[in-house]
Amino acid sequence: MPKMDGLDFLERLMRLRPMPVLMVSTLTERGSDITFRALELGAVDFVSKPKLDIARGMEEYAIEITDKIRATAHARVRKTAEPAVPEKYSADAILPSVAGRFSSTEKLIIIGASTGGTEAIKEILTKLPADAPGVLVAQHMPEHFTKSFADRLNTLCKISVKEAVDNERILPGHAYIAPGHSHLLLKRSGANYMTKLDQGELVNRHRPSVDVLFRSAANVAGANALGVILTGMGKDGVQGMLEMKQAGSYTIAQDEASCVVFGMPKEAIAVGGVCEVLPLQNISRRALEYLASQSGKTSRI
Repeated sequence: MPKMDGLDFLERLMRLRPMPVLMVSTLTERGSDITFRALELGAVDFVSKPKLDIARGMEEYAIEITDKIRATAHARVRKTAEPAVPEKYSADAILPSVAGRFSSTEKLIIIGASTGGTEAIKEILTKLPADAPGVLVAQHMPEHFTKSFADRLNTLCKISVKEAVDNERILPGHAYIAPGHSHLLLKRSGANYMTKLDQGELVNRHRPSVDVLFRSAANVAGANALGVILTGMGKDGVQGMLEMKQAGSYTIAQDEASCVVFGMPKEAIAVGGVCEVLPLQNISRRALEYLASQSGKTSRI
């Protein structure tokens, strides 16, 4: 386009004639920066271009692409829809459910999201104070994008945000984003919470999977964890959130009005895995208030 690039066009489109937009991006650092800017401008989701054989790559990405086109076509620019995603493996493929075997007093916030999640996660994390509980995040996103996403958030937040690596201690005032190549799990080492990365089977056709992260939180943290399920298509995270609630965790779902796609939260509510449904802008405050009430502290945000 003469005198206009894709971001300029998107900004004008969303201002003059808002409509659902699916971004097609390259798996590069510059490509990921442009993608996140497009999401900030109002794009619903993105598809990463295959890196090598385009014909073969398109065939491999066919299900992902068609799912995202369907989801984007009905996503909330002003209206919400719920597309379906076929499931593959459950979290059983990565770890068994053993909730309630451990106890601790340290609090954690565990977040899962998919379509529309990058902006929703930014809304939550930018409102957290520097001494907030440690945060673990599983956002459906390809490898190479997650580090750029974490780096971008780190420049905007009072807390420190980074892409998670294997076997690092989870600290207050820090958020750990699941890398695009691995499931992110919570584990214990003595009195400390630690990260664990696993490159096992796709779960609900995703790696990282929200179900895997939520189940690990149910197993290891129980009532000391607070779970948040945000905008996204499909059912990843639904069973894991139910397991968190059953293990004593307080669980929050984003409400329909503030979701880009009211799929994952809707399904979590339907199975009884959610304690409270809130607009996106209220989730950070409520999470801090609840965790402070459990530890006898006063929240501040």
